[in-house]
Amino acid sequence: MSASTDQPVARGAAKVLVATRPWASPAIWLAAFLAFVLAGLLLPLRLPLGSYYWDTAVYFDAAQRIREGQVPNIDFFAPVGPLGYYLVAGLDRLFPNAHPLLTANWGLLPIALPLLAILVFHVARSSRGLALALLLPFLLFASLPINLHEVYPLPGFDGYGHYNRHVALLLYVLVAVLMFARDRALTIWLVAALMLTLFLVKVTGAVAGAMLVGYAVLTGRMRLRDACLAAIAVIGALAVIDLASGGLTRAYIDDILTLLKLNTDALLPRFLTVASFKFEVIAPTLVLICLLTYAAWRARPAGLAVWLREFAISPAGWLAIALLALTFFETQNTGSLEFIGLWPVLLALLLDWRRRNDSLRPAVLLLICVIAAPSAVNFIERSARATLGAPTYLPLEVDDVGKLGRVSVKPDIAERAPIMLQHYASHQSAYADLAATGQQPSLTLYSEIDHHAIWLLEIEQAIVAIEAWEHANKRMFNGIFTLDFVDVLNYLLDRRPPRHVPIGIDPTRSAPKLDAEMIESLRQTDAILAPKCPLTSIRAAIFKHFARALEGRSKVALAPCWDLYVKP
Repeated sequence: MSASTDQPVARGAAKVLVATRPWASPAIWLAAFLAFVLAGLLLPLRLPLGSYYWDTAVYFDAAQRIREGQVPNIDFFAPVGPLGYYLVAGLDRLFPNAHPLLTANWGLLPIALPLLAILVFHVARSSRGLALALLLPFLLFASLPINLHEVYPLPGFDGYGHYNRHVALLLYVLVAVLMFARDRALTIWLVAALMLTLFLVKVTGAVAGAMLVGYAVLTGRMRLRDACLAAIAVIGALAVIDLASGGLTRAYIDDILTLLKLNTDALLPRFLTVASFKFEVIAPTLVLICLLTYAAWRARPAGLAVWLREFAISPAGWLAIALLALTFFETQNTGSLEFIGLWPVLLALLLDWRRRNDSLRPAVLLLICVIAAPSAVNFIERSARATLGAPTYLPLEVDDVGKLGRVSVKPDIAERAPIMLQHYASHQSAYADLAATGQQPSLTLYSEIDHHAIWLLEIEQAIVAIEAWEHANKRMFNGIFTLDFVDVLNYLLDRRPPRHVPIGIDPTRSAPKLDAEMIESLRQTDAILAPKCPLTSIRAAIFKHFARALEGRSKVALAPCWDLYVKP
């Protein structure tokens, strides 16, 4: 046998060897990931506290309301779609000992992971390597509650951005389907399932998805008839949900319109914010698009129309539309797994250019790496910092807060938090004066980990004080409403939350006007609590917003950090 024939045989033997190794099987990786997730949900873990931890608590406020029979968007205003709340509530019921961070982070996996698995096994029929290249990035970014941008220098697991991470993972799967699915029926049903899920999680994700699907139709990757079938399936499913729930879809659309009225900022400043926020991804992506445009123009066929058509259907065209769609989504709430949806397109480019005999090939391959590497490196680095630093942390002593209090902090924060809580209680007038000017105690207050440690201590103080007041007065509150961004006391005390009251109250973005139903529901609620450690401009604005609901109530100094307004 000649040397020339030896090489192809050797390469073929190597491919067979790789294909038979267990680590090359997508099923093995999926099974290992599921085992990892199940272990995380079953074990009573204590995790390092991170920024915006109270954003996680919003899900459990919703879970308590759902448990009491309330329907998102019908019985309470929500800043995003209902599906994430239902899924997290379901996981919380199935895994009562799971850490809230993990429950919220993995809330969408029961839908997203099976959809990705269907695509991966479809792709694996022709290429296991390509299937793994689509699967492994998803598993990496879905593994832990970590965002790709650090908002506070101390390591910890991120308490915010859960629904943005959910949408980012769904858009990743949608792009992968549009790039690599080769079966019409499969594509229709995967696109329909993903668009339905995107809409029910966050409408801006569905808008970004619609941009991608629309581009697929324009470039012929998906037939117009197939896209219409997918749209009909989505609309039909929403109609069924609306009928079965008594109007959830219509109520959700009403909430979307309300949010649009409350959020009227110009779009251009948000694009500029995203461009500066993710410069390390956007800048090289734009350079790569320019380089690919030049390469396509250099080898253009006769006629501008033909060139435009070929460029649009190429991975270069898809890179441009994916960047536009994902940037639009990020303008609506920056901070999660930004731009991981570019990865399937980068994979297509890599497959296209790795064997090209073109002088631009090294530059293209280098730019692909430059775009992809920061996201992976940031995620791994931030995950490692949070995990490796955990053994040196101390538990935050908030036993009365239940599993929401299973967090650890650096020793200096463990020492500082109770001191600051006492300081805020002793100097309330000073912080009230500061709040009156519209200023916070710190410009980055809500991203500071020690602030959320103090908040957990404040919540514990409320729980202890409520139980003591109820015991002393021989009266149990039928429900509680907290004049703060998050109202988690009903979940922790297992009380009935008021209906028609929004969750995740932000007076600048998600606080609709009080209506008759809301006021009446609050009047029937025994206890309304106002937190004061510290009194911030946001808390003052929330207090003012709901002031009408306090009329006729008795004010009680419940605890150093809490005022109680009791229904007569």
